[in-house]
Amino acid sequence: MEVKAILVAGGHGSRLYPFTHYTQKTLLPLFNRPVIDYALGTIRRAGIKDITIISNQFIGQIAKHIGSGLPGERIHYVLEEKPQGVAKALSIARPHNEDCRLMIYFSDNITTLELKEYVDEFRSAEINPGCVLLARKEAQPQAFGVAKLDDNGTIIDIVEKPDNPPSNLAIGGIYLFDERFWEFLDMCVRNNEEVLSITDINRIYVKEGSVKLLNIGQDTWVDCGTHESLLQASLMAQEGKLNPFPHKK
Repeated sequence: MEVKAILVAGGHGSRLYPFTHYTQKTLLPLFNRPVIDYALGTIRRAGIKDITIISNQFIGQIAKHIGSGLPGERIHYVLEEKPQGVAKALSIARPHNEDCRLMIYFSDNITTLELKEYVDEFRSAEINPGCVLLARKEAQPQAFGVAKLDDNGTIIDIVEKPDNPPSNLAIGGIYLFDERFWEFLDMCVRNNEEVLSITDINRIYVKEGSVKLLNIGQDTWVDCGTHESLLQASLMAQEGKLNPFPHKK
């Protein structure tokens, strides 16, 4: 089954003011390329050709930069007129992404991990492959969704931004979901989740026993949502640790 990608590039980028008063945060530079090129590079190298980009009032700037994409790609742009949470944002991308499997990529996250192996496996699975979550050890995981493990190391729950983390395994903002994703999102909405997060959907997969947790070890990701982390990622890009290719010149 085809795997498509939804690249979520919305939000006000308030942690990056004043730069984001005038541009979308994914267009800020990481060394010599904008942030979004590194996210798209990861998606493209994974072999995904159908990509939906969700963004805010700056979507025209993103479309001007990316255009119609590389040869053989299908790029869809959808406008999030005002932030109304994850469910609303993803729902406007839904018409382009039904009857398929999904990579959902929150564009702040830049990773050194190559995902092609996992996407190929996901694409070729004959039965529902569930979801794949990236995790890494964090000394201070309170700012993330955090995996709760049983005595055998199996994930049994995810706790969003806990004061007392059940482990040091933080969940990153890049996910693979099978074709049940929209069904589970609808389930969360029907249950009147007050503030729906991607963690709420992940927890359904956990309860189904359908989660593969990838502890990425030496490979890592950087959340480029603050001035400090953007600088850190820029230094990593300058050192060649982050890869924006392929991209338009």
